[in-house]
Amino acid sequence: MIRVKNISKTYNLWSSPLSRLFMPLAHRILRPVAPTRYETLYKKYCQEIVALENVSFTLDRGDSLGIIGLNGSGKSTLLQIIAGTLSASAGEVETRGRIAALLELGSGFDPEFTGKENVYLNAAILGLTEQEVDARYDSIVSFADIGDAIDHPVKTYSSGMMVRLAFAVQVHVEPEILIVDEALAVGDARFQAKALSKLDTILADGTTLLFVGHDLNTVKAFCRQAVLLDRGRVIAQGLSDDVVAEYLLLAQKNQNKDGGASVSSVPRGFSSDGYQVTSAKIAGYGEHADIAYGTEISIDLEVSLGSTASAPYMIFDVVDPRGLQLTGQRIPIPTEVREASEGNLSIRLTCSFQQGLYRCRFRIVDAPSLAESRMMSRQDGLISIYMLDDVREKFTGIFHVPLHCEWS
Repeated sequence: MIRVKNISKTYNLWSSPLSRLFMPLAHRILRPVAPTRYETLYKKYCQEIVALENVSFTLDRGDSLGIIGLNGSGKSTLLQIIAGTLSASAGEVETRGRIAALLELGSGFDPEFTGKENVYLNAAILGLTEQEVDARYDSIVSFADIGDAIDHPVKTYSSGMMVRLAFAVQVHVEPEILIVDEALAVGDARFQAKALSKLDTILADGTTLLFVGHDLNTVKAFCRQAVLLDRGRVIAQGLSDDVVAEYLLLAQKNQNKDGGASVSSVPRGFSSDGYQVTSAKIAGYGEHADIAYGTEISIDLEVSLGSTASAPYMIFDVVDPRGLQLTGQRIPIPTEVREASEGNLSIRLTCSFQQGLYRCRFRIVDAPSLAESRMMSRQDGLISIYMLDDVREKFTGIFHVPLHCEWS
């Protein structure tokens, strides 16, 4: 549905309004006859800001991709190019089907028009006929839930009302591609829950989702794949949970460097200062186990440790095929193991998951507190399990939570 090939975007910052007028003329007149002189003048009067550099990815029908990165990494610029509201300096974008884009608060709305008039205007821009809007209008108004304000000018709306109406229009035009750029963060908790539920529905119907947001849990929940941008370049791409982990490490390293230079992509087997899991197996099975519901297993690890962490923890996670973290635990590493620089850890758990494939992730962090956490090692895919039994009659969802139920 979307193919992005070597997209780059460069902005020119001119030293003065006169240079902005003069240099395009020089490009036509001076550059063909004196290219060296032209380049000298160009470098003197124009500064190039690279927002994106050789960004490429593909997205199939019904798939979902999250784009994450620190502020200024080029996320919104990329979405605007894909949506067609901004042109690229180089590269090409191919899209198929109707695109609905929620890029900026109130984009596509006329502030002087009422909410109702803007519904018809925005839907017409997205390619719907008046009859099609008539058929969807009641559903749009009900979903937006802004009451009598639908008949008032949009310029009187709060930011929350604006995003309610804009999102309601976008998701009810039945787009083949939906692009959302952090706008949901403006709505209140109740509306966010309703919006996320609606996203679930349209994804199940085959809509392709391109999502930008700083809510990493939302990215992991709705986006099977993710792309990490840093200063306009793709530095990681893959399962959303893996890319989110790399984003957190990037944010940590940038914080430690006080906004210094960027870091390169972090491999899935990242380790530093001697911290790593050197061996992992499921007792009686090996690295993979096909097991029945309720089976108790023991995961045996051999761990090597350095001496740079003041408060080291082993974090054990179980993740699903989409990379979504299901459960896990922080396990403190005792002093005697740290002093020996190595140790053996046995993790016993009862596997009460629904049918499907799951993998285990191991992280070693230096965490004097929950707010302070420095990753020393992260290893994925060393251990995997496949649950053989379909146990939907026992519980819904992924894993069982004990409940006490009583009729009266």
